[in-house]
Amino acid sequence: MKKAILTFVAIVAIGISSNKLFAQAAPAAPTGDLVVTLSANPDYEALALAIRAANIGAALKATGPFTIFAPTNVAFSNISSDKLDELMKDPAKLATILRGHVVEGKYDKAAILKALTPTATLKTIDGQTLTLGVNEKHLEVTDSQGNKAKVVAFDMLGTNGVAIGIDAVLTK
Repeated sequence: MKKAILTFVAIVAIGISSNKLFAQAAPAAPTGDLVVTLSANPDYEALALAIRAANIGAALKATGPFTIFAPTNVAFSNISSDKLDELMKDPAKLATILRGHVVEGKYDKAAILKALTPTATLKTIDGQTLTLGVNEKHLEVTDSQGNKAKVVAFDMLGTNGVAIGIDAVLTK
């Protein structure tokens, strides 16, 4: 009897673990807009703070869809403290920089890869141009001033679009 119970438990345990091991996780359904999505991710706290400081949260909560090329905390830490302080004290200038990271439309990883021929050009919400291309096996975003950022994360979904993580702040 003990042997039968142990065998049954072992079979059930193997079945459960193999289902977990081989199951493909479906992307989580978004629970909030892009501002909420970025605010909830600890790697994008600096961006969420900058969005609030620039007073553009309401615009980014609109229906969209939008794609935000979202600088990580590390990207913000690479800006000199003097320049970052200056930007945080000038909401208009900060808003201009942040709007340069936002395009209309939803460009998740699949859409970006499909658009690359070998580059793709997107217009930001304030009319600037972003060029996407592959450089040394990494997707790179270049603004009209020649500032570059490498894509470090894809498909952070919000109810009104998608955020794509980048490793630099595209500043003017």
